[in-house]
Amino acid sequence: MSSAKLKTGPLWGKSKDDLKKQLEELKSELSQLRVQKITAGATSKLTKIHDLRKSIAKVLTIINANQRAQLRLFYRKKKYLPLDLRPKLTHAMRRRLTKSEASRITTRQRKKKTHFPQRKYAVKMEV
Repeated sequence: MSSAKLKTGPLWGKSKDDLKKQLEELKSELSQLRVQKITAGATSKLTKIHDLRKSIAKVLTIINANQRAQLRLFYRKKKYLPLDLRPKLTHAMRRRLTKSEASRITTRQRKKKTHFPQRKYAVKMEV
C-alpha cells in the first residue's frame, strides 16, 4: 500500500472486512515507517507518517459511522434507544416535559374549566 493521502469517497462502498484489512495494512506500514525514522533519522518520513495517521483516522471514522448506522437500524422500532444514539440537545431540553406531559391537566383544573368557562363578551363597536 502506498502512503499517498487516502480519499474517503471510495471507502464508503467497501465492506467491513475490506476496511479492516486496509486498516491493518496502514498500521503495519506506519510501524515500518516509525522504525525507519528511528534508524535512518530522515525527516522526509515525517510527512508520510502524518499522512498515514490521517488515513488510519479516516478508515476508523468510516468503520465507526457504518457501525452506528447499523445500530440505528437495529434500534429503530425498539422502545428505548442507547444513550449515544439519542439526540444530544442541551441538558435543559432533555429534561423538559414532553408535549403530552405538558398538555395534561389535573381533575381539579378540568372541573374548574367546565364549571367556570371563559366568558364571551359581545362588544359593540362605534364607528
